[in-house]
Amino acid sequence: MSYNVAVVGCTGMVGRKFLEILEERDFPIKNLYLYASAKSRGKVLKFKNSDFVVEELEEKNIKDKKIDIALFSAGAGVSLKFAPIFSRYGAVVVDNSSAWRMDEKVPLVVPEVNPEDIKWNNGIIANPNCSTIQAVVAIKPLYDRYGIERIVYSTYQAVSGAGMGGYNDLLEGYRGKPPKKFPYPIAGNVLPHIDVFLDNGYTKEEMKMINETRKILHDGTLRITATTARVPVVYGHSESINIELKKDFNVKDIFKLYENCDGVILKDNVKDLVYPMPLDCAGKDEVFVGRIRRDFSLNKGLNLWVVADNIRKGAATNAVQIAECIIK
Repeated sequence: MSYNVAVVGCTGMVGRKFLEILEERDFPIKNLYLYASAKSRGKVLKFKNSDFVVEELEEKNIKDKKIDIALFSAGAGVSLKFAPIFSRYGAVVVDNSSAWRMDEKVPLVVPEVNPEDIKWNNGIIANPNCSTIQAVVAIKPLYDRYGIERIVYSTYQAVSGAGMGGYNDLLEGYRGKPPKKFPYPIAGNVLPHIDVFLDNGYTKEEMKMINETRKILHDGTLRITATTARVPVVYGHSESINIELKKDFNVKDIFKLYENCDGVILKDNVKDLVYPMPLDCAGKDEVFVGRIRRDFSLNKGLNLWVVADNIRKGAATNAVQIAECIIK
């Protein structure tokens, strides 16, 4: 069986990656519809060696298409307006923006972690934040086996997480040009600031990780703190995750646990300097875990180093995986 699929925000970084991954994974598409803003209307994009013309995102261009699945990456404002429209005409929307993530009526899904939540969708499914996705893929096996008391996230996030503007700031910054996307130069620098600051002193990105982790794991009381930083890397978010478990553990058992995890690649051999790095993870769909070691400052403490491609697993691949779960 094949399906009518729409990609909304098709000309952006994640939108184009949607198309690439749909093709790579040979998603069963009957008709493909591409949508973007008025300024992109009429552009031609290739998919499986065929040309597709981009349509303007308007209700009149949606209602007669009989779309089954719509992959959104066009910003929260666009999603708030148009996701219900697509849903009303029969599509299931998988949305990559922050618009619906914390809505109690919308499941927030990472297929390796909580695929069962897809079943109670009402036409919209939220794709989590990129940094949350890779974190929960690494955390879920520990949560199931040992239970978790507390999590400390420290992230080192690639500029591509800020879209083409972030990417351009890095490239142009090395040429001596001032930043346009970020408040300070990112070339040769680290910015402890992703998204806006909130009244509690955290950034919105940090609170996303905290709240989304709780929702995905269905554990509203889980104690979590986070510090997120932007680093001069193009693709691949890196995360230091410190975890206090409820049950004691043997580090060797943690290694064995990750050797058999869906969507995880264990990369940890410090004798040979083997550990996850963004350069190794770029272009891949798995979450890479390494630097596994006991935190001796806690009775049941554990340290992990977790890296993944933020545009693929952190965005487009996760959304396509959700679509694959829907059609199953």
